[in-house]
Amino acid sequence: MTQEQASVITIFGGSGDLARRKLYPALFQLYRHGILHDHFAVIGTARRPWTNEYYRDVIATSLEGEAGAVSDSVHAFASHFYYQSHDVTDADHYVTLRKLSAQLDDKYSAGGNRLFYMAMAPQFFGIIASHIRSEQLLSASGYNRLVIEKPFGHDFDSAKELNDSINSAFDEDQIYRIDHYLGKEMVQSLMAIRFGNPVFKPIWNRDYVDNVQITLAEAVGVEERAGYYETAGALRDMVQNHIMQLIAYVAMPEPESLTPAAVHQAKRSILESLKPLTTAQAADNFVRGQYVGDTPDQRDYVQEDGVAADSKTETFVAGRIELTDSAWTGVPFYVRTGKHMTRKSTQITVNFKPTEHNIFAPVGCPDLSGNSLTIFVEPEEGYRLVVNSKQLGQDYHVGQFPLNFRHTANEIANAPEAYEHLIQDALAGNQTNFTRWHELKATWQYVDKIREAWDASPDMPTYESGSMGPSASDDLLAKYGDSWSWDGSAND
Repeated sequence: MTQEQASVITIFGGSGDLARRKLYPALFQLYRHGILHDHFAVIGTARRPWTNEYYRDVIATSLEGEAGAVSDSVHAFASHFYYQSHDVTDADHYVTLRKLSAQLDDKYSAGGNRLFYMAMAPQFFGIIASHIRSEQLLSASGYNRLVIEKPFGHDFDSAKELNDSINSAFDEDQIYRIDHYLGKEMVQSLMAIRFGNPVFKPIWNRDYVDNVQITLAEAVGVEERAGYYETAGALRDMVQNHIMQLIAYVAMPEPESLTPAAVHQAKRSILESLKPLTTAQAADNFVRGQYVGDTPDQRDYVQEDGVAADSKTETFVAGRIELTDSAWTGVPFYVRTGKHMTRKSTQITVNFKPTEHNIFAPVGCPDLSGNSLTIFVEPEEGYRLVVNSKQLGQDYHVGQFPLNFRHTANEIANAPEAYEHLIQDALAGNQTNFTRWHELKATWQYVDKIREAWDASPDMPTYESGSMGPSASDDLLAKYGDSWSWDGSAND
């Protein structure tokens, strides 16, 4: 039975793109399914001088095309939304917010529960958190939770400064740092795959795994995000957070339970086992690149609007990562991500070692390939297990055969979207699928060394739009006798 969540939700940045594209549709789906219904209100804040009526029209527009978005339900949902013009640096505006929150809490019987959502530039996170406490927006009768979007800093020092400023107002168990990949169905399925199947559980370690590969490929370019992307690049935008979290889920030891504390302790143990890099090792084990193209739809990165002509911002990263954890010592984790690649697809492939004793060698099969398991995260969602078996025919030749499963497009369309998962978790007080400071600390310290190595080098390889990255990416694996695993075919 669905349990309704009561709360007054304040969205800082309520007029922004994130709120319109992700937050309002996610909240509406929670409303449709009864998780939000009678006892909630949403306060949207931004500088713009909107009225409640105009704000509700914005909400309605953001829901066009959403499942279940018929006129009556949209109107009923939007009636729970209120707008407050707000300057995040002005203490008086927080007093106004405090009074409005109290009024809405009484009107909707929200039980004193407060969810504060930071949907704006990270340089304001600390300021907002500080004012929330100093101007007494925190509830004394219900919960107080703070949801934070990435980027969480741009290096370790800035991340620590930001964390310290937020911790001055909120405790760690009140902070929900969003990495939207952790809301994706197939990422949440990783623990079930690993720990729910005896066929995988005993062999998920260095004794049987040859290498692990993670690819986060995007078909689009930088689009309208040049202002942000020029300060981030692929390393900070994708590797420090999404890829590192995927590594944690693939490699972490089995947690004692599914409680947030146990899962985060298991993840922390892996991320703190990232094998430290020297600057020389970082330069040797990571490559970068910028996309280039010769059509109006595929311009060079440096020709994009808002990008400096001499920009050294990478749009592609590939690397070889090692762990010092005893279960994974010696197993390389190959990762890559980039824009304007062949097609959009996130894939995780675990390549197992071939069998040591090959009884088929005398009958013409001198080499047996290892098995592999691929988890398709998006846009396809499913699995492919490649096994060895006899080929059809009189002779005894062994070949590889894929066992495939994909969720259908209809199943995917009807499943909760990542933000719906994560906002529901935040309302319920479940921190499992969010990131903790110790995880961010470990990943920033690792990534900073790569950035240091790249900043010392003027080289910037390029790759053709529509390709899988620069040739240096293939060379990186080739020098260890490996090659990229990649399913380039879309699921029909």
